[in-house]
Amino acid sequence: MVITIASGKGGTGKTTFAVNLAAILHDEGKPVRLLDCDVEEPNDHLFIQPEFSAETPVTALKPIWYENRCTGCGLCAEACKFNAIAVVKGRVLIFNELCHSCGVCSFVCPEYALIDTPHPIGMVRIAEQKPFFFAHGELNIGEALAPSVVRAVKKHADPQALTLIDAAPGTACPVVEAVRGADAAVLVTEPTPFGLNDLKLAVGLTLKQGVPTGILINRSDGKDAIIADYAEAIGLPIIGRIPFKREYAEVYSGGGLPALEFPEFRQNLLAIYDNLCRLPGSPIPPLSQEEEIAIGSPPPQTFAVGNAAHYREIAVISGKGGTGKTTVTAAFAQLARSKVIADTDVDAADLHLLLQPMVLEKHDFSGGTRALIDVKKCTACGRCAEVCRFDAIRFDGMANSHHSVTYRIDPIACEGCGLCARVCPENAISDIQVINGQWFVSATEYGPLVHARLGIAEENSGKLVTQVRKRAAELARELKLAVILADGPPGTGCPVIASLSGVDLAVIVTEPTVSGVHDLERVLQLSRHFGVPAGVIINKADLNKEQASRIDRLAQEYGAEVIARIPFDRAVNDALMAGKTVIEFGGGAAAEAIRESWERIDKFYLNGEKSR
Repeated sequence: MVITIASGKGGTGKTTFAVNLAAILHDEGKPVRLLDCDVEEPNDHLFIQPEFSAETPVTALKPIWYENRCTGCGLCAEACKFNAIAVVKGRVLIFNELCHSCGVCSFVCPEYALIDTPHPIGMVRIAEQKPFFFAHGELNIGEALAPSVVRAVKKHADPQALTLIDAAPGTACPVVEAVRGADAAVLVTEPTPFGLNDLKLAVGLTLKQGVPTGILINRSDGKDAIIADYAEAIGLPIIGRIPFKREYAEVYSGGGLPALEFPEFRQNLLAIYDNLCRLPGSPIPPLSQEEEIAIGSPPPQTFAVGNAAHYREIAVISGKGGTGKTTVTAAFAQLARSKVIADTDVDAADLHLLLQPMVLEKHDFSGGTRALIDVKKCTACGRCAEVCRFDAIRFDGMANSHHSVTYRIDPIACEGCGLCARVCPENAISDIQVINGQWFVSATEYGPLVHARLGIAEENSGKLVTQVRKRAAELARELKLAVILADGPPGTGCPVIASLSGVDLAVIVTEPTVSGVHDLERVLQLSRHFGVPAGVIINKADLNKEQASRIDRLAQEYGAEVIARIPFDRAVNDALMAGKTVIEFGGGAAAEAIRESWERIDKFYLNGEKSR
């Protein structure tokens, strides 16, 4: 079997489940392979300590400009659907972070001044035997082509073994690639409003791909009806529950495997595995419609007007999901004055769950086009499939009067680059405009909120992030507000690049675990890559003092101040369950630490500093 382990959001315990299950199945003598396809933030190796025996670079064909051949005609810039090329005064500028390696620019260049050349975008490392077969991919900092690295890792799946694929969090293109072709998917969630919201998104992704799906509830405290009722309503099985125990979290924080230390944890996982084995071939329920977001009636004076001449932009991000990023942002939104709030985590937006917005504007978002083959014109020559670099064209289309089988476009895999339409000798392929999601302007108790919802398994999350930031900037200028406060996505890929580039301060929320430290370093590298000053907040700082000290040293190495240390506080989870910010819910150690951290940001990073 090939089983993909995914989650609608980070921090639900997806990696914990994957590595512990692989370890105990290996102990039981079962042939198992573990493939870490969370290529932006691979963590599995931190827990299983593999002995890597080989590594292979992952490359993508990207254009190199030869000035001596170029006439400055601009056809390359006109053809690029991703705004990765500009022609300025006859010179071609290539923006690597935006390039999707589609090949259109080199195809249209009449002078062969753009030549596609292998460009390193990541690495796949393999441990063949110790402790068992393991492979992971790592996307280079500043690169956006995560699905290409995921595909390279998946080549090591073995049909004769149980292959566990640890996918990235969320529902964007790297997760789509990790789920594609799996025999079943396990979606790890937790019994909170955040967990339910993001589970619905992940379920939409797996069912849209026709993959049998089961739900695993982590941190279950016996009060998980919020998930159980949803699972029953849509017809998906709950394959197991993992209880919340601090001792499990403490072992995990130090890089240990709870399944090897707690017999009851091991037996629970074996029972879950038995249920997991029943998923392949099980019925797939119909995909339910996404809930429609209604527009409300605005109050007489919707937004207060400030007096700021300029604004500053703060992005709250995290190297990994589940560190408390949205919890911190929502609290900051309540504490900050004169601000626009933005949720740029567009494929798993959660901020609205705490801010309770009234939607005032709703807009469809189209990030580009998608190819469509006219079956009547297709001669099945296969030229389109030969040039497509995204494996989006299949030789299993409908028959026409001349051919029993033609080609078709896989709408989930298609990037909309337009190359196939350009090479088709029969003009059988056209580009159609598609709606990838929606974006909104809403009123909240704490100020205007710009947020969005990417469609299920849709591409162009980076462009949607840019749209959210653009509208937030317009509101900040129109209303003369001093701050844009953004809840950014986790990881280091395309959506994070779009969220981080050009902001005035990155506030990185992390936690004192081996995975938290590992992912913090990657996001600090990304911040440095874009020249963005960074501050660090350590959430659950008292969970593991050794790892917290490592965070202190790492922040100092990258010139980032540790702004706050938030202690472990059950009141945070209670606030989430009540749908309130930590500040609104009431006092407590975590609320006080967050309050002090915002006062520090306001005093040292905003007040008196030069704004744009």
